[in-house]
Amino acid sequence: MAHEHDEKHAHHHDRDHDHGHTDIDWAVMGPLLETQAELFAPLYERAMTWLAKERTDPGLIVDVGSGPGVVACLFAETFPAARVVAVDFSAPLLERARSRAERLGLADRFGTLTGELPDVLGELEYPADLLWAGRSLHHLGDQRAGLAAFARRLAPGGTLAVMEGGLPSRFLPRDFGIGRPGLEARIDAIEADWFARMRADLPGAVTETEDWSALLTSAGLKYTGSRSFLLDLPAPAPDRARAYAASWLTRVRDVYGDALDAEDRATLDRLVDPLDPAGVHRRADVFVLAAHTVHTAVRPV
Repeated sequence: MAHEHDEKHAHHHDRDHDHGHTDIDWAVMGPLLETQAELFAPLYERAMTWLAKERTDPGLIVDVGSGPGVVACLFAETFPAARVVAVDFSAPLLERARSRAERLGLADRFGTLTGELPDVLGELEYPADLLWAGRSLHHLGDQRAGLAAFARRLAPGGTLAVMEGGLPSRFLPRDFGIGRPGLEARIDAIEADWFARMRADLPGAVTETEDWSALLTSAGLKYTGSRSFLLDLPAPAPDRARAYAASWLTRVRDVYGDALDAEDRATLDRLVDPLDPAGVHRRADVFVLAAHTVHTAVRPV
């Protein structure tokens, strides 16, 4: 269950389950999301290198649930002949995506589309040769129907790449000297329970076994494989990795505090305190280790 450490999902935890997006100021959140996605860029780049072996010359790439466009711009750089469309519900995040594309000299091949998934995909002018869904599918109540909608927007021979699952991220040793050992494992259990409730509360929620090859096949696609990609930033972590760890642990404390015992809450308070020598801003043993899994399928010609 590695649902938490993606570009946007960690900031959905305190959101209403009805998918009302108005309770978060995405213009304010945008810089943090962009910084976090940049931290994970090596992982995404390795995934794109793998995808490029299957899909060498896509004309149109669609990033579904793109956020501020870091991954969409990486696609534009990886596939220099392709046009890329970033799709998201948040206009402020897509404005950041357009600005990023312009800074990188990609604006002539970069577009955006604002709206709710999956219906907004009907506004695409052309079918996609490569459609990337990076941890956006699990925000749809009916994932099977969502995959079918994604598949319909593929050109014949087009590839659907779904990033879902992997392993929980780690920032600290099992025993890091304060509180009870195993804090991150206890957080994993709380997160897994939260994720199950979040899924159950989504509009039109349907319980699905997460057999991605079977789900992709049910969408009328030919499953072609799955592969996991690693982000490994060893200790001592750079400042931006420490900032990411502090941001995540602060969110855990604020959102899951009632599910943690008093000792774990006190440990989190120390870990996110920038003045505490035992906090992640200062300690020498902080690292970032994450694994994300990508599943691919092709629309038959």
